[in-house]
Amino acid sequence: MSASTGTSLPTGYLAAFRHAAPVREGLPHEQGFWDAEGINGPPSIRIHRSEQKAYFYKGTHIVGMSPVATGKTTHTTPGGTFKISQKSKDHKSSLYGVIRDNATGQVVNDDADTRKHKAAPGQTFENAPMPYFMRFNGGIGMHVGHLPGYAASHGCVRMPKPMAIKFFENVEVGTPVIVE
Repeated sequence: MSASTGTSLPTGYLAAFRHAAPVREGLPHEQGFWDAEGINGPPSIRIHRSEQKAYFYKGTHIVGMSPVATGKTTHTTPGGTFKISQKSKDHKSSLYGVIRDNATGQVVNDDADTRKHKAAPGQTFENAPMPYFMRFNGGIGMHVGHLPGYAASHGCVRMPKPMAIKFFENVEVGTPVIVE
């Protein structure tokens, strides 16, 4: 049994699979891969914080992998077993965003938190977009976002857009999510 995936796989399978060439979807490998053709089974997701990767399963088969950016040290992505509780294609954060000067259009705070920062007169708070949001733990979810190559979010799991769309299209409310 693989310690990192919890599934029984042939020796060397995961190492070869993780370094596989891009598949049918034509995504560059660093943007992830998806190959679910002909594979059935209940969906589940396993997020590896140490690897900064998310794996999508159908049954016991890995059908997709996405690089991710999980929560930074001050806003960690909690570990545990969860379930998708909401899907929202055009979701916006209720806590985070930017504060913009109304006169110039310039961003004056690009990491605004509604609990700490208030827009001054002549400024506007704009909620951060979180496209293809898949909530799995309170305010934490997976969504399209910037991937700098390390844990950098406020707790959510950021993904490249092509992979967020694939995961979003293939999960249902109730899909298990394991964060390790």
